[in-house]
Amino acid sequence: MKIKLVLCVILAACTFGLAKEKADVRDVTGCLAKGDSAKEFVLTGNDGSTWEIRSSNVDLAEHVGHTVTATGVVSNATMHNMKEDAKDAAKDSGMKKDDSEHGHLKVTAVKMVSESCK
Repeated sequence: MKIKLVLCVILAACTFGLAKEKADVRDVTGCLAKGDSAKEFVLTGNDGSTWEIRSSNVDLAEHVGHTVTATGVVSNATMHNMKEDAKDAAKDSGMKKDDSEHGHLKVTAVKMVSESCK
């Protein structure tokens, strides 16, 4: 089991330079909830990912409890993308993908998909 993990990490490290570049700007669709502080919110993506989101120019509070598509800039995008690539490599090798890690997104636009979270 440890050998598979080591091989996955090595494979991921070797392919980082060859992998297609992920965008620093992302669209994430999921359920919006209130976060730990007044200006912080949590977006649980339809794919199981979680994102701590903030915005200085979009009123996120009015969308709490809604399914939304948030467009924003990924904080520390390079590191975030490397972690996603390593998880994908692990999944491709037969290991279970862990979606527990979350990203940080500075939201520039929000579009409501549904007035409730399904």
